[in-house]
Amino acid sequence: MAGLVAGYQFTEHLVQLGDIVFGQVDQAGVHWHCATLDGWEGPETRMDLAQREADHGAWPSPAYLSERVVTLAGKVFAPNRASADEAFERLLSAAALTDTVLMVNETIPKQLVVRRSGKPLVQRLTGTVLEFSLQVTAADPRRYGTDLQSRTTGLPVVSGGLTLPAATPWLLSAVQVAGQIDAVNTGGFETRPVLTITGPVVAPVVQAQMPDGSVRIMTYAQDLIAGDALVIDTDAHTVTLNGTASRRRFLTVPSGWPTIPAKSALTFFFQSTAYNSTATLTATWRSAWM
Repeated sequence: MAGLVAGYQFTEHLVQLGDIVFGQVDQAGVHWHCATLDGWEGPETRMDLAQREADHGAWPSPAYLSERVVTLAGKVFAPNRASADEAFERLLSAAALTDTVLMVNETIPKQLVVRRSGKPLVQRLTGTVLEFSLQVTAADPRRYGTDLQSRTTGLPVVSGGLTLPAATPWLLSAVQVAGQIDAVNTGGFETRPVLTITGPVVAPVVQAQMPDGSVRIMTYAQDLIAGDALVIDTDAHTVTLNGTASRRRFLTVPSGWPTIPAKSALTFFFQSTAYNSTATLTATWRSAWM
């Protein structure tokens, strides 16, 4: 192991937890090896079964994914005792009590947001060799693409359209410009976008047209002034004005919260009863995998 240069990779599937990249040599000459990544392949499933009376089998309830528990285990080889001691502390810090990104560099890189969920096990096998096992948990079990997608639109503008005077009127069709966002999920599991509306805008409405043609409508009952930013998190089911004030009670979602289905897309339509050229709707999302 000696003599390998900084940045040398032992595997194509690098694993990063916090500021540690497993599968390569760091700038201090420390070799980080992650031999086990248990739980990355999938979380547990929650489902209740009610036994059928006087019949074979059972009645299943809807199935949901549980939180995802991931265990990273492997060894660390350091060039000297000082760098081994530093690696020891970095392992403890990487499995943090706060939100930390766990990323795997697959063909399509994917990530989880995790927190420490078990006692970190780090042992010194020699003065320069460590063995570790770290357990972390992602409350949201989806594996998300590292590419954060974002699209922005203004309110729709209708331009053109003219009826010419004649015995038989000639009609030139009007064209609607802007006012919609196409959000594509290339992953194998549904994902939930975050929508941000900036003012000024009067009683904004966002319609989400699903792939099957159905429409889910979100109506906000108040106006936004210039400088206001209303953030609608369709996963957390929260509505926040200017980063601090909850405005959930003013948002009506009669048909349910919109999600972007697996390997599909939906279209958001931004509307208001009064046009303002500076009002915007921004949708941000990541493709998701189970």
